[in-house]
Amino acid sequence: MDIRLGDNQYGKAETRLVRVDRAEAGHEITDLNISTALAGDLAATHLTGDNSGVLPTDTQKNTAYAFARDGVGEIEDFALRLARHFVDTVDTIHRARVAIEQYTWERRGHHSFVRGTGTRTATVTYDGTSATVVSGVDDLVVMNTTGSEFHGYHKDAYTTLPETNDRILATAVAARWRHAHPRNADWGEAYREATKHLVDAFADTYSLSLQQTLYAMGERVLRHRAELAEVRLSLPNKHHFLVDLSPFELDNPGEVFFAADRPYGLIEGTVVRDGAPDPGLAWW
Repeated sequence: MDIRLGDNQYGKAETRLVRVDRAEAGHEITDLNISTALAGDLAATHLTGDNSGVLPTDTQKNTAYAFARDGVGEIEDFALRLARHFVDTVDTIHRARVAIEQYTWERRGHHSFVRGTGTRTATVTYDGTSATVVSGVDDLVVMNTTGSEFHGYHKDAYTTLPETNDRILATAVAARWRHAHPRNADWGEAYREATKHLVDAFADTYSLSLQQTLYAMGERVLRHRAELAEVRLSLPNKHHFLVDLSPFELDNPGEVFFAADRPYGLIEGTVVRDGAPDPGLAWW
C-alpha cells in the first residue's frame, strides 16, 4: 500500500495587532486580526522532522509587527506586503495566504473611539508569480421591518411553517468580492462603495425570498464596481417570530416579536460577472 503526504500548509493564526497613529489633529486606530498560511517544499518536516525549511510561526507573527512599524495603510496592501515577503525571501515557501480582519473604530474626540459597524476583511494569496486579492465585510447586520414575504414553497409531511405576506427580514451579511485587476485597485474606495451598494440593495429590494435579496445585493455591487469580478455572500436568516399575546387578551398587529437565536436558515451564493478573468488561485 502506497502512502504519501498530501496538501499541507502551516502558519500563525489570529495575530492581534493594534497600531495607533498619533497625529496632532487626532489619533487613528488600525485594529487587525492577522492569519498567515504558508505552503511549499515542506515534506521534510513532516516525514523526518527536518525543520531547516520551516519559517517559524512565531517569526511570521513578528514580521507582521515589524512591518506595522512603518504603517499599515489599506489592509489589502499590508497583506500583499506580507505574502510577497514570505514567498520571495524563503526558498522553501511557494505560496502564502494572508487573511486580515480589520475592526473598525470611529473617533469621538481627539483620542476617544467607539467600535464601528461591520468587520472589514482582506485575503491575499501569492505564489511568486500572481496574486489574488479578495476583500469583504463580516457581521454587517441589516433589517427590513416590512417589505418581505415568503410563500409558495414546496411542502411535505413535515412542513409546519406558515406562509406569510409580511415579515421582518434581518441578516448579518458576510460578503467577499474578488478584484479582477489587483494592481490597479483602490482598496478603500472599493470597500466603501461595495458595502454601500450591499446595504442599498437590501433596503431597496422587495423580497420574496432571502435568495432573491442575495442576488440583488451581489448584482448591485457588480453593476456599480466594474473592477470586481464576483461577489460571494453568506446570509443567515435572523428569524423574528410574532409573539402570540392572545393569552393576555391582547392583539399583536405586527409589533411584538421574539428574536430567535438558532437554528437559522443560511443562504449562500455567488454572483459572477461574465467574462471575468479566472483567479488562477483558490480564493474562498
